[in-house]
Amino acid sequence: MIRFVQAIVALLLAAQLVAPQASAQSERWMTLPPTPSLPVPTQAARAEVNGASIWYAMFGSGPPVVLLHGGLANSSYWGHQVPALAQKYQVIVIDSRGHGRSTRDAKPYGYELMASDVLGVLDKLAIPKAAIVGWSDGAIIGLSLAMNHPERVSRLFAFAANSDPSGVKDVDKSPVFQAFIARAEKEYEALSATPKEYKQFVEEISGMWSKQPKWTKADLEKIKVPTWIVDADHDEAIERGNTELMAESIPRAGLLLQPEVSHFSMLQDPAQFTADVMRFLERTW
Repeated sequence: MIRFVQAIVALLLAAQLVAPQASAQSERWMTLPPTPSLPVPTQAARAEVNGASIWYAMFGSGPPVVLLHGGLANSSYWGHQVPALAQKYQVIVIDSRGHGRSTRDAKPYGYELMASDVLGVLDKLAIPKAAIVGWSDGAIIGLSLAMNHPERVSRLFAFAANSDPSGVKDVDKSPVFQAFIARAEKEYEALSATPKEYKQFVEEISGMWSKQPKWTKADLEKIKVPTWIVDADHDEAIERGNTELMAESIPRAGLLLQPEVSHFSMLQDPAQFTADVMRFLERTW
């Protein structure tokens, strides 16, 4: 994990990063398609929670579904999924503290704190319970919510999470992940209230990644809400064994491996990713 953190910081100092192109690689898991845009929301606002100003936006109507993005990213990465989901659900996207349009205070980054931020947004919206769809750090936040606040989570679709730092691969040789880090810097500069602090932001997030989460099998066994543990068959960041451990440990959890995609599945095959989420949300237990 130390190598992973060092690689992230080193990559930020390299100015020659370019996104892999589909024309150069026929395999879609080796591409990083453009970040989509969100549709026009029915509401976009901020919630003052835990010393931070947390940005959120809402789309559609129906049972509430919260979409939580990955580390270093922002809610725009859900731009392909929101239009389809909003036809049947009230979709809420949230920029995690310090990410995208949300601010932060001096508190150290932590998954429990970010889970508390999500609860603060739901409280402001008077939503007692919601389905959670999370990607990477967003999926870990979802697992924290399901573990510690099960009364607020109706079901959890956790894509590309890890339960322990040992479940993360070194990504220093992944051109796709390198391109994502470079892209995330530009997006941070465009959206953040502190556009010049990206390197410090990444160092602090990397510090969180090196220590959190630290869940045992016994911790995972506490999760009782309906859960699917989902990952990509070519995920360059998550160890397959950790994915399987989570699915085996969480009672009655489903395990789904999406084919021919990587950690950025929602960009690489939006139709497949969205169909899997819809199938999960419509499933009866």
